Amino acid sequence: MGDVNGKGGFTHTAYNDYEIVAANILDGERRRVSDRFPVYALFTDPPLARAGLSEHEARASGRPVLVGRRAMTRVGRARERGETTGFMQVLVDAETQRILGATLFGIEADEAIHCLIDAMSADLPATAIRRAVHIHPTVAELIPTLLAELTPLA
Repeated sequence: MGDVNGKGGFTHTAYNDYEIVAANILDGERRRVSDRFPVYALFTDPPLARAGLSEHEARASGRPVLVGRRAMTRVGRARERGETTGFMQVLVDAETQRILGATLFGIEADEAIHCLIDAMSADLPATAIRRAVHIHPTVAELIPTLLAELTPLA
């Protein structure tokens, strides 16, 4: 179903479109594709993963935005594996503390992005991840650190 609606040509979005239609028809739920935020990964080497707003979109929104950035050279798992190309970036609404978007480019980015996708889907504040204990050594373990180092988006 999702392959023909023009809302992203990805298997995960196409399947989610089916889930939305089925939930509305079969379960009487009121779900909409428009409630979903974009998520995707490019399985390049290293992978690129994105969720929610881009930096450009966050700036254009007019709201006060905080940003956390970290080079993969500062991620222990990346250094340990000798794959330090890339960065992590998270955008947070300064007033609500909700995560607006994230871009991860580097080793295991396609997996680590799910920490942020889950928090965004649950509408949790950034503090929910910032205070979580993450397993060491992983790429995802630096996401709480990233969120603890937020600064205003210039």
